[in-house]
Amino acid sequence: MARRVILDTGVLIAFERGTLDVDGVLGVDDAVIAAITAMDLLVGVERADEAHRQARAIRVEAILSSLPVEPYNVGIARVHARLAVEAMAKGRARSANDMMIAATAASTSRILLTTDASAGFDQLTGVRAEVLKLP
Repeated sequence: MARRVILDTGVLIAFERGTLDVDGVLGVDDAVIAAITAMDLLVGVERADEAHRQARAIRVEAILSSLPVEPYNVGIARVHARLAVEAMAKGRARSANDMMIAATAASTSRILLTTDASAGFDQLTGVRAEVLKLP
């Protein structure tokens, strides 16, 4: 049975570098990315030096054309606000980007796949997360 998942930037970078196998991780899962993840990837293209920018742009565009992008909307913003306040109250504030991904996952009832065990996504109310181990 296919899971509904959302991929964080670290997972996509691991796919790009070949440290995670796309088919092995996703199989038949229904996978998407958050709009903020698309932005992270595009920043990587913009920051790449001239020698690597075109190749990186091609890889990023392939990702963006193959995975649906969940937009950031008012419903997700409401969940984002709740999660941000919860994290601050627990003394564990996170980056705005991580909170946007977590809010998108919670709002769309998706499992957040991440390579970042320290992010503590699963400690946020309503967020289901799975940490993928890198070799």
